[in-house]
Amino acid sequence: MKKLLSVLLAFTILLFAAACGQSGSPSSAAGGSTPEDGGEKPTQVGIIQLADNGAFTDMREGFISRMRELGYTEGKMEFDYKNAQGDMSNLNSICQEMASAKKDFIVAIATPAAQAIVNLDCGIPVFFISVSNPVGAGIITDMNKPDKNATGTSNAIPVDEIFKLSAKLTPQVKSYGILYNTGEVNAATTAKAAMEYLKSQGIDYKEAVVTSSSEVQQAAQSLAGSVDAIFVPNDSMIQSAMPQVAEVAKEAKIPVYGSSAVMVNSGAFATISIDDPTIGAMTADMAVQYMNGTPIEEIPSVVVSQFTTVINKTTASAIGAELSGETLSTAVVVE
Repeated sequence: MKKLLSVLLAFTILLFAAACGQSGSPSSAAGGSTPEDGGEKPTQVGIIQLADNGAFTDMREGFISRMRELGYTEGKMEFDYKNAQGDMSNLNSICQEMASAKKDFIVAIATPAAQAIVNLDCGIPVFFISVSNPVGAGIITDMNKPDKNATGTSNAIPVDEIFKLSAKLTPQVKSYGILYNTGEVNAATTAKAAMEYLKSQGIDYKEAVVTSSSEVQQAAQSLAGSVDAIFVPNDSMIQSAMPQVAEVAKEAKIPVYGSSAVMVNSGAFATISIDDPTIGAMTADMAVQYMNGTPIEEIPSVVVSQFTTVINKTTASAIGAELSGETLSTAVVVE
């Protein structure tokens, strides 16, 4: 009997010690330590986007670089990047995959990706980058008090300033073609703003809408023969096809005014736009606020208003546009 009591007592002590060890292990929403790994788990971050282009790459790298700069090194934070290659069904599958993996938070680049993950309502915090109209897209309902477990940065396109730039650089332009994809809320919103501005100025315009990338070149050709210039909103589909649009415009000797520096790098003539790495870094700063304990609904969404004029000098030569020394000295010039 004494022997049996000794065994039971030893077993009880072991159970108590194990329980104490488990209750003392640190844990948090962004990862903790376990007896198995003996240290803190890296925070798991998903990064998603609908399509691949230079602007999105710069935004993504701006976000990651800023997180690393703020101390979230590879051992502390891991990034799982997924690109849907322009396919919405792929994007929805990626969102489901991220939800199943129970990421600590998700970074959504541009409107389609942000809409897809927020609409999934998976309970994972979302930080969006470069969404032109978060409220209109249904991602949040209040910029100052974000809901739906999401917040981030908005890149409202300075439509008025882009057309004023056009009047300065290419004063001979009397009509514009507006080329965009009706399936992207951000593009449709900016296209509408452009049409309202042109109408208020008594300037003629013509729309050309597309629903797939295979339609972009033909739509650009239809505009090139009937307008003096083309304006492209912040549209990921058209942005990916910008080299085709630029080539059509060069043949017609007309300028293309884009909505991002990447469009200009890809052959568009000029734009006034945000700096893509900067908007990614600003979103990272917001994510760090969350990591430090601030509830996501207390992190207001931010409209980025730091704009830069970007001009493609090679395109200018191809379409016969003359650029003054003053203009070149105050703009970012790409070849």
